[in-house]
Amino acid sequence: MTSTSVEAAPGSAGAVGRAAGHSHPLFALLLLALGLRVAAAVWPNVIYPDEIFQYLEPAWRMLGHDGILTWEWRDGIRGWFLPTLMAGPVALGDAMAPGGVGAFLVPRLIAACASLSIVASAWVLGARISRTHAIVAAFAAAVWFELIMLAPHTLGEPLATALIVPAALLITDRPSQRRLAIGGALLAFAFVCRFQYAPAIAVLALGACWARWRNLIPLVAGGLVALLLAATIDLAHGSVPFAWLIANIRENLVRDRAIEFGVSPPAAYLIDFLTVWSVAIVLPLAAIWRGWRHAPLLLAVALVNLVFHSLIAHKEYRFVFLSLVLLTIIAALGSADWVQSLRSKDGWRRRALPIVLGGWALLSVALAFASEGMREYWTRGVGAARLAAELRGDPQMCGLALYDVRFQQLPGRERLAGPAPLYALQPADPLAEVILPPLLLQATKPAFNRILARPEAERDLPADFSRQSCAHVGFSEACIYARSGTCDASAAAPFAINDALVRMGQ
Repeated sequence: MTSTSVEAAPGSAGAVGRAAGHSHPLFALLLLALGLRVAAAVWPNVIYPDEIFQYLEPAWRMLGHDGILTWEWRDGIRGWFLPTLMAGPVALGDAMAPGGVGAFLVPRLIAACASLSIVASAWVLGARISRTHAIVAAFAAAVWFELIMLAPHTLGEPLATALIVPAALLITDRPSQRRLAIGGALLAFAFVCRFQYAPAIAVLALGACWARWRNLIPLVAGGLVALLLAATIDLAHGSVPFAWLIANIRENLVRDRAIEFGVSPPAAYLIDFLTVWSVAIVLPLAAIWRGWRHAPLLLAVALVNLVFHSLIAHKEYRFVFLSLVLLTIIAALGSADWVQSLRSKDGWRRRALPIVLGGWALLSVALAFASEGMREYWTRGVGAARLAAELRGDPQMCGLALYDVRFQQLPGRERLAGPAPLYALQPADPLAEVILPPLLLQATKPAFNRILARPEAERDLPADFSRQSCAHVGFSEACIYARSGTCDASAAAPFAINDALVRMGQ
């Protein structure tokens, strides 16, 4: 059988043997995938604030440093598993390149390397059918723009997907007890990374064990061991194991806290696909229609995950990353069928594979920058990184104030202010909303000699602050304003950023 179908394809054993005996294309494809992902990791975009404030910033605080503490961590709805995993790379990065840059880059490089499990798994999925299917599946996974775009970002979705796809290989195709246990552990770790993938994980586990229910025993045993390790990590941080999970469900699903960040209709993800892929969606859909028979269980997992997330009011494109990956692999298997069909025609034997591979590459490049939203993904956070580097490298800065600029659009405390005090002067702050902005800034300005503010707010700033440089931050410009002189931290002590965030519930 293939990795997820019920019965063996004719001649598949010989195909697998040939693929295993000549595996050098896989290494070339892994190198290609690594190069593309390292380039994406070095590019300093931050697509979602969570990758900084829910994972890297907590890891930074674990190492004994000062960091921004968001409401999610104050209310205990985040688990310690991912920040703990990232603490080592963050420490290594800071040792190699102090100042926040290394602590940001090294975890991204490691996440990018972890995503290679998807490429390798795609190869094995295809190799169970034929060598051609292995090459096309791994190539598509290596070069597809959405997989590259999210691969280096320190988020639960791409990391969970990098665990689920290889787990699918281990627990299908007449697996051994050991492979089932390892696969169960990978699925459990994926659940801890992104518990909203639980329905998809359940479908995969039940589908793989449908013909032999006894396989659930080692699968569940491996999962329990992984969950025990995650619980131990929670205990080590002084938290009740998995209390964060209950709190998260209570806050986001029962109390609808997540809808504060936006509400979308059930069809939003389908609209996103049409927006990102445009008319070119016809080609992947046709390939999926051709290839789903090779991996029916993967298709079921992808669709269940997509439907489940469509029922949740707050939606983000990254939430269905698992579905995107699985559908890409299925489409690649279908396009490999086209290669075999073309090879049966005169004159196409040598050209069929290069044409299909070239089609995947060209379509990926074209769609990566075709829509305005996708172009914005690639550039989001780059301007903020440039301003942060300028501020962090400023030896004269003794205090920094954020004036009506959302901290979520910035790259973390260390990269922004370093050892200098960081203040938040926001209209939404109950302590500041009764004071006119010019008066507030005038009263607190002895505490800071740098302000990050929007150009339209320049009229509120004290006269001795002059504009230095600007960049695109979020959906508008933000600028650095500076004055000469020293700082007296006591003048703005109540507006230290973490105290302000408590008052604003952020």
